[in-house]
Amino acid sequence: MVNAKQASLYLMLLCAGLSVAWGFVLNRGTPGGIMGFPGIYYGTSCLVHGCDPYNLRELQAFYQEQNPRASAESLERRQSVTLYVNLPPTFLFVAPFALLPLKAAQLIWVLLIVGCFLLGGYLIWSAAAVDAPALAAAVVCIVLANSEIIFAGGNTAGFVVSLCLIAVWCLMKERFVLLGVACFAVSLAMKPHDGGLVWLYFLLAGGTYRKRALQTLALTVVLVGASVLWVSHAAPHWPGELRANLQTISAPNGINDPGPDSIGVNSPDMIIDLQTAVSVLWEHAAVYNGVTYILCGIPLLFWMVVTLRSRVTMENTWLALAVAAPLSMLFTYHRSYDAKLVLLCLPACAALWQRRGRTGWIVGLLMVATIVMIGDIPMALLVFATKQWHLTTATLGDKLAMLVLARPAPILLFLLMALFLWVYRKRALNGDALKPK
Repeated sequence: MVNAKQASLYLMLLCAGLSVAWGFVLNRGTPGGIMGFPGIYYGTSCLVHGCDPYNLRELQAFYQEQNPRASAESLERRQSVTLYVNLPPTFLFVAPFALLPLKAAQLIWVLLIVGCFLLGGYLIWSAAAVDAPALAAAVVCIVLANSEIIFAGGNTAGFVVSLCLIAVWCLMKERFVLLGVACFAVSLAMKPHDGGLVWLYFLLAGGTYRKRALQTLALTVVLVGASVLWVSHAAPHWPGELRANLQTISAPNGINDPGPDSIGVNSPDMIIDLQTAVSVLWEHAAVYNGVTYILCGIPLLFWMVVTLRSRVTMENTWLALAVAAPLSMLFTYHRSYDAKLVLLCLPACAALWQRRGRTGWIVGLLMVATIVMIGDIPMALLVFATKQWHLTTATLGDKLAMLVLARPAPILLFLLMALFLWVYRKRALNGDALKPK
């Protein structure tokens, strides 16, 4: 007989397998393959061969030499490769793969991501299944079945999110602690804006959690220091070049531009930070950035105050992380694959769902809606649909229609964050446990 735990695991494997298979089809059907790993591969290979990956002309020349068909590629693809915007620690982890041919390197890289992502999803499911096994399995399976872009392209977010999920489980369960610290450090070193607020919680919580946060910080500093020394040898001006690349890639018509008509918000792996929603109402960067920082900064300060004043319990920790995960996605540049970090909301959601109260139902439905709308297949369908609708921003009514119909992800993430923050404040400060006695 297959028990519920085994059935859930088999279902997760099936969903991940579907994503891998569909991602493989997408990769074969896209000229040159889906971008993600190739960008970091050529940048790292450039550094290994002694050239400056942050210098646009040097990387373009290197890429052209390695790929004679590069000149015929789209603007989006050329920017993805030749405007290198990853932080130096990424080179440390990609360097062994850069010594292999691209296809072999990408295959191994993607297989490692699939394995890490499955493990991270399973661990979060195991934490949530104590309260709501069916809901937990459904949410994790939806995520795994909608990760085609990560599994096909091999974006570093696949590792960053997976390692963060694994680290949180290890530190909270106090099992394989050294592994958890190492995973957390690698995740932070590669993309600090993904798991940074998660790390901040452990620092603010105090006690053993603060000790683990400081250990993570120490290892992160070592990784960053080693990578900076290496990069500075071949690219002494890399900080300025990196800033210039970030400005170019985020400028109007750049692939990371959050504006309403940009490439970055009209693709299946669309940008999902709050700027993409606010920019529909106000197109000036200074305005939509300012509004975003205010809308996210106030909840952040409130969350920090509640964390400092509340007791550290398993329930409070999951609630705090359920606020931190969606809030992390809203502050600054993130795409749909980064938002898989919202899986950290699942244990708190399951605990509330188990109580069968009105709050539990609202949180559960909002959680499922958010997970669905950050999925790769729904995102692709949304992009196709919005192109058919020919939405404009000519009038206030048109803007509101675009906001609701074309930008549901940041709105849902904000609502999910706000709801969990309300519950966190109420239960953490009032001492109300999540689980019924």
